[in-house]
Amino acid sequence: MDTINSVQKPNNMEAINMDRFQKMVAERAYCKYEKRGFVSGHEMEDWFAAESEIQSQFFYWIHDAE
Repeated sequence: MDTINSVQKPNNMEAINMDRFQKMVAERAYCKYEKRGFVSGHEMEDWFAAESEIQSQFFYWIHDAE
């Protein structure tokens, strides 16, 4: 498995595709931008917050599946 293009799940579970992960983060970051009223200047903050949220959700999805 190519670990560069996927995020590894613990316990040998199926890995999430990195392209899918990036798309999920982009969508979440856009929602943050939209919620702010499309005010620019917070793009990196939105992206990093979105990444963190998606990673946290992914963690809980894994544990719910066990």
